[in-house]
Amino acid sequence: MASPSVAANAYASLARVLDNTGAGSAGKGSEAGGQSFASLLKDAVGSVMESGRKSDAQTVAMASGKANVMDVVTAVADTDVAVSTLVSVRDRVIAAYEDIMKMPI
Repeated sequence: MASPSVAANAYASLARVLDNTGAGSAGKGSEAGGQSFASLLKDAVGSVMESGRKSDAQTVAMASGKANVMDVVTAVADTDVAVSTLVSVRDRVIAAYEDIMKMPI
């Protein structure tokens, strides 16, 4: 398991990446009234980050004696499911990109 400082650095790096991407191009190419893919992806990654923060907070609370083990296990399991889902979506997007790149012009 990663230490809290490693997790905090990872969250900070991801937040910087999210702030830099999609700042001016999030609305381009989207349907009227619809959400763009970039903003949808940003929301999904943000929710995974929030889930990770909650599980880290539960772990710290348990270490200080303020939370029980069941709350920590539930928070960690929720984070695991969120990360697994995000990785699956990433793999599907990469596979779709590779399929598009193989198409003849």
